[in-house]
Amino acid sequence: MSRPLPHRSSMADESDSTHGGPNSTKRDGPKGGEDDFVPSKLGTKQYWDEAYQTELETFRDIGDVGEIWFGEQSMGRVIRWMEKAEIPKNASILDIGTGNGVLLVELAKEGYTNLTGIDYSAASVALAMDVLQAEDLNNISVKEVDFLSGSGELKDFDVCVDKGTFDAISLNPENTNEVRIRYVQALGDALKEGGYFVITSCNWTKEQLLHRFCSGFEFVQQLPTPSIQFGGKTETEDDLTSRDSQLARIGCSGRLYSAPSEG
Repeated sequence: MSRPLPHRSSMADESDSTHGGPNSTKRDGPKGGEDDFVPSKLGTKQYWDEAYQTELETFRDIGDVGEIWFGEQSMGRVIRWMEKAEIPKNASILDIGTGNGVLLVELAKEGYTNLTGIDYSAASVALAMDVLQAEDLNNISVKEVDFLSGSGELKDFDVCVDKGTFDAISLNPENTNEVRIRYVQALGDALKEGGYFVITSCNWTKEQLLHRFCSGFEFVQQLPTPSIQFGGKTETEDDLTSRDSQLARIGCSGRLYSAPSEG
């Protein structure tokens, strides 16, 4: 466990599959390198606008909320970690790249009352608002905001949660390294001093994430990873693949945690 200045960070655990996340194909490269991602349409706003427009229409037609990113078990692990970490129910929590807003729904059901979801896709915001309204949750803020815009409107959050957004922007075909740097800067602006950052990734290894968020953040914890058995040998997901990891609490003077996704 470690703590950065002025934010703290901790890892929840490695994910147990790549289910529901923006997957990339990696080029051969040195272990822990950040230059081995193949750019993808998954890193473009157009892709997510079209994807969430389809999910919005589906929800309004048959009530299906769409993809639950990284699966319900992974989402549950994050919430259980928050409970064990004794995150106050009135803590300000930001869902970065809220998608369909399902995480906000589950957090509200657990009693968290100060929730904000953001997404740069207008269709995502519309979908999340529809999902929340269907659950009679009218006191949750959902905004159309580009996290990388540097607008300064996102400030003083106790907890920031990322369930695949950093993965997606890392696949941007243009200005790849620049957007990764801007993400870390935006995160530092959004978190209050000592705040928590929880990240789920299916593309980045633990070592890569720690390297990327090393400035101003402190690693606190990695969440336990379910084991998988092959031919009588039990291995953790980290032994099997370097792509799945979930971290929690990173920030400038913040803490980083990691948690796993599920299959």
